Amino acid sequence: MEWLSLANRVIRRTLIATGVSSEVVRLHDTDVHFYRAERGGRGPPLMLVHGLGSSANAFFRTLAPLARSFSSVFAVDLPGNGFSPIPGAGPMPVRDQVELLLEFRRRIIGEKVFLLGNSLGGGMALNMAFREPDSLRALGLVSPAGAQITEERFRQLIESFQVQDAKGARVLAHKLFVKPPLSLLLFADELRKMMSSDTVKSIVAAISTADLVQGAQLSALPMPTLLIWGQSEKLLPYEGLDFFRAHLPAHAEIHEVKGFGHMPQMEHPHAFVERVQKFAVSRGLVQAA
Repeated sequence: MEWLSLANRVIRRTLIATGVSSEVVRLHDTDVHFYRAERGGRGPPLMLVHGLGSSANAFFRTLAPLARSFSSVFAVDLPGNGFSPIPGAGPMPVRDQVELLLEFRRRIIGEKVFLLGNSLGGGMALNMAFREPDSLRALGLVSPAGAQITEERFRQLIESFQVQDAKGARVLAHKLFVKPPLSLLLFADELRKMMSSDTVKSIVAAISTADLVQGAQLSALPMPTLLIWGQSEKLLPYEGLDFFRAHLPAHAEIHEVKGFGHMPQMEHPHAFVERVQKFAVSRGLVQAA
């Protein structure tokens, strides 16, 4: 993954040059890399969780802007992603990654957070909220995985990640982005290699419809909750949004946003940050500028 590896290193150097710290902590017998951004915000800490095969760098254009509202912004590289190595015992199952994230919040952040996850990271954020609801000031879900869908839709979703060649990688790129970066299309084989990593393959092989969340779990969420779903979402089936609409509690805000795809924090960082900030203001987490 030379091109992607180089791009990730350049992004990390750029973030460090702007004052974002790049740190490593030992959790569950593995090294976990994370970014910490602080820009004088007075809201609660914000914890960001990336999706399958992605990394904390997916939030690189939003870290500093969000830190102007929140006291600290943390973006974690899950084990086997970004700058966090695969654990010595092998790829970490999703449930163990949820436990690791809970431990990260307790040990590194040490107070209640606004937790926000994208894609599989959204599904993990939901499971964290189910496990420790009192540890969250608020919950943000951006194109989250985990909705109850039909077996056929689930099979199609899983097949999206089983990329065999550069052509398949370009198909996936068009599902992940409304307008995929030209570099990603030109170096599509790098995306294929990323989706063929041991970490991604182990998660895709292990996950099943039994891991999808239950409507009753969603309805019982007590914390302020924001769901962002792009009108141009092409990876997750629309039935997922229907499921969240039907089962999230009445106090949840659901934003179906024109122009947003699966990863709006990358394609539309300013609009993404604005929606997160407005939600935080409306719920009294931060003061209006």
